[in-house]
Amino acid sequence: MSFVHGGELVARSLAQQGVTTIYTLCGGHIAPIYEGCANHRLHIIDFRHEQAAAHAADAHARLTRNVGVCVVTAGPGVTDAVTGVANAYQARSPLLLLGGAAPLQTKGMGALQEMPQVEMFKTFTKASFTVTNTADIPQAFHEAYQIMLSGRPGPAFIELPFDVLFNTVDAPEAMPPRVVPAPVAPPLPVVQQMFELLRAAQRPVLIAGTQVYWDDASAALRDLTDATAIPVYTNGGGRGTLPMTHPNCFKASRGQALKEADVVVMIGTPLDFRLKYGQGWSRDAKLIQIDHDEAELNHNRKADVAISANARLVLEALTEGLQGVRYDDWRARCAELERPFDEQQAAWMQLPDVPINHFRMGGAINQLVDENTILIGDGGDIVSACAKVIDLTLPGQWLDPGPLGCLGVGAPFAIAAKHLFPEKRVLIINGDGAFGLNGFEFDTAVRFNLPIVSIVGNDAGWGQIRLPIQNMMGADRAFATGLALTRYDRVVEALGGYGEFVEQPEDILPALERAFASGKPACVNVVIDPYGLKKTGASTPYIV
Repeated sequence: MSFVHGGELVARSLAQQGVTTIYTLCGGHIAPIYEGCANHRLHIIDFRHEQAAAHAADAHARLTRNVGVCVVTAGPGVTDAVTGVANAYQARSPLLLLGGAAPLQTKGMGALQEMPQVEMFKTFTKASFTVTNTADIPQAFHEAYQIMLSGRPGPAFIELPFDVLFNTVDAPEAMPPRVVPAPVAPPLPVVQQMFELLRAAQRPVLIAGTQVYWDDASAALRDLTDATAIPVYTNGGGRGTLPMTHPNCFKASRGQALKEADVVVMIGTPLDFRLKYGQGWSRDAKLIQIDHDEAELNHNRKADVAISANARLVLEALTEGLQGVRYDDWRARCAELERPFDEQQAAWMQLPDVPINHFRMGGAINQLVDENTILIGDGGDIVSACAKVIDLTLPGQWLDPGPLGCLGVGAPFAIAAKHLFPEKRVLIINGDGAFGLNGFEFDTAVRFNLPIVSIVGNDAGWGQIRLPIQNMMGADRAFATGLALTRYDRVVEALGGYGEFVEQPEDILPALERAFASGKPACVNVVIDPYGLKKTGASTPYIV
């Protein structure tokens, strides 16, 4: 019988679950985990800030549909990662945070960096606990994976005291098996209720959310809309699950369509602020709600059919049960509702304004995007504008923070994406404010030779906040919303990357092409009009 320390057992458990990489910032409390990872050839990518490491693990989880792992030291290492875990919780992402801790034998005595870490995470994780016995690590991790990946995916925190990691125990004969949750099938009577509502419907709408992505239901979604012509609007992580170039996929007319719809099918989409809490729809519209999270069912609006089930199995059942049912006239009506928005945005994408308009920058990006491109949205107005005009065609092609609206995910998300998919181009759409939060992670990208590209929409301010405050209180009262017209391109150059500064709209696309051709982490810093959205009438009338 051989002996192994706790860090070795951690690495074996991660490898057994199919984890290939940990994202981290070093600390003495967690050193044995690194040795274990080296033994099992797990990649170790170290960041300049624990928040960034947590965001990268979040992106890893989303892109692999598996657990993403962040490893941080005790105390401030753990607290620095809190925002990343909270963001993952809201985005339904199974991020596993492993945090070092003071030795059990000195617990409560005031050891270096000691604090109540487990209690802190209990309100925004699916599990938060301490492993107190080295031999228990494999089973504890296995149970955490089950909790994180079952039902609504979500994060967990495991505290690993110093002595638990350094102690040695007999090596286990076998590790618990990899956790792959079985899909939950919808009960036949509930499926029959859906059939009855949709067969009687004249104007149904389907909103495909994050669960459609997690359940790998893209093909089933396409089959359903091809068979029935039901109009589809994608939301959250569901963006790209139906190509935005598909004739039944719509972007801009959702609000009006919901006012006219007689049945709304929502899959993995919470009735939150993005859908006006289920208000403002047709008063008579029937609601079919499918969600892994039972707490979301009937939340903010009573559903006529509400079920927790696998999205792919539900969509396949609907395709089978609705044979011969077509909604062509209603699909044509949604296309009619969409047309004025498309024509308006097409004109905005050609605006010759200097400083550059947000939509013109988005149009240039759209010319670059193909199926080999992963996009990261990290900003306010500039991301909102670009998202309206960029055509996504694949699931997982677009990553943004999610409903928490957490800025700073750009570089960390991109680093994870480029590490996982080195053959793809990874482009961050950054606001200048958002770039400042984790822009120093371009140092990480340079050190690990991960040639990500950021295009910064630089309006020298927190634009999404500044304009509403100016409208309410006056320009001289828009406190704390201004920034300098900083040369972020030169910051990236100083870190060892490539940079360009763009002031003319026709120069955006060539600059992006040169940035990718450089083979280095790169920044294209684009000067945009602070009042560009206001001039088009598309400014955001709310404060985040």
